[in-house]
Amino acid sequence: MRWLSRFPPLLSRAVHGDHIRQFALNDETHLLSLLHQHPSRRPSLQIHSHLITSGLHRYRMSRGGMLLWNTLICRYSLECFPSDALHVYQYMLFFCAADLPTDSFTFSFLIKACGVSSLSTTGEQLHSLVLKNGHALGVYVDTALVDMYSSFGALADARKVFDEMPERNLVSWNVMITGFTKWGEMESARLLFERMPNRNVISWTGLIEGYTQVKKPEEALSLFRRMAKDIQPSEITVLAVVPAISDIVALRKGETLHAYCIKEGLDSRDVRVENSLIDMYAKCGSVKNSLQVFDGMGKRTNLVSWNSVISGFASNGMAEKAVGFFQRMEREKITPNHVTFLNLLSACNHGGLVEEGIRLFASMVHTYQILPETKHYGCFIDMLGRAGKLEEAEEVIAGMPVVANAIVWRTLLGCCSKHGEVEIGEKAMRRIMELEEGQGGDYAILSNMLIEAGRFADAENVRNLLSETNVGKIPGLSLT
Repeated sequence: MRWLSRFPPLLSRAVHGDHIRQFALNDETHLLSLLHQHPSRRPSLQIHSHLITSGLHRYRMSRGGMLLWNTLICRYSLECFPSDALHVYQYMLFFCAADLPTDSFTFSFLIKACGVSSLSTTGEQLHSLVLKNGHALGVYVDTALVDMYSSFGALADARKVFDEMPERNLVSWNVMITGFTKWGEMESARLLFERMPNRNVISWTGLIEGYTQVKKPEEALSLFRRMAKDIQPSEITVLAVVPAISDIVALRKGETLHAYCIKEGLDSRDVRVENSLIDMYAKCGSVKNSLQVFDGMGKRTNLVSWNSVISGFASNGMAEKAVGFFQRMEREKITPNHVTFLNLLSACNHGGLVEEGIRLFASMVHTYQILPETKHYGCFIDMLGRAGKLEEAEEVIAGMPVVANAIVWRTLLGCCSKHGEVEIGEKAMRRIMELEEGQGGDYAILSNMLIEAGRFADAENVRNLLSETNVGKIPGLSLT
């Protein structure tokens, strides 16, 4: 194991003297204590390597030894490389004592690792092994199986395990409901919710969040009101219901929720609640209330707070105020990020502040060393194009460090249509066709531009090309 040389010898530092060191390194209690004292990945790897090289459990493993291995498996299953937990278990099967005292915790962690890693086949194999070894009666293992199948989207399998559980706890119910809401199966989630023998904050919040995600804000708000009569919502509940208020632009309901948060102290406990209220008020058209929340936060404000206010100004057509708030941000030495500049560019784009937008784009790149993403370029190009700076917009595309996608070229095409710039429009159309098949609307835009320029034959050719390629137009949504 040459790679282990990269890590300092934690184990050898843990004890002193050769005799004591040898005793300690083969003492399961001591190794377990080291694991708990050092929760990071590196000590886990070192203790794992010691178990392998020492052959400590090659012929016999006690319950204490199993606890040690379970702790390693648990540690790996919860980290960035959950598949390592499965590798640990495979080693145990091949190199440790034949009569492993595995328990429900072993399989719970392994099943969790499969769910997180989307290893459906391995998960099904573990399920079979659980049934074979008689661990299916454990509520922890069964709940882990429900969670695993739900993460795969195999809701029928998850429900089958849930229905066959001889014992269910509150976590089991919540996991099944969350599985349904994750995949938008709100009717099944609601039916199960109403059958629950008892509920906690997680039960209510999970269902509320599900309704918010499937764009059923009224149901989410109704459930929140019902919850408040039965149990106190948490900060997470507020975060789940705020988007529902924003979706229906219900300012009065937002103010009522805000008052409730103040009364119960939910706003001051978690800065995310206050940030969500800033965003909610802005989406409901009350930037004044957004600023009141922001100013009331004092030193609790963070970068998200500042970005939320700038976004609120941008979305409400207050471009100059957005730029002014950014200048205040700079004066207070708050370092912006890519979200800050995306909001600012959007504000300048829709507010017609072209020169200010150019200055901000340059500041992002040169002053703050932030590499623009495709969204930044798209917004910047749209701003230049709307202002008739089509050649400059084309130059920006040519200077992008990555290949511009069809959306960027389509943005330029739309700007060319607005200003009747046929030549650049034709270039944009060619690039769109090279990157993807194109949409019916693209052909129609170019055809109309050619007609306005008096190039009727070329317009006819574009329409014929549209017919030959059989490209459909993306259907729109009626506002009535």
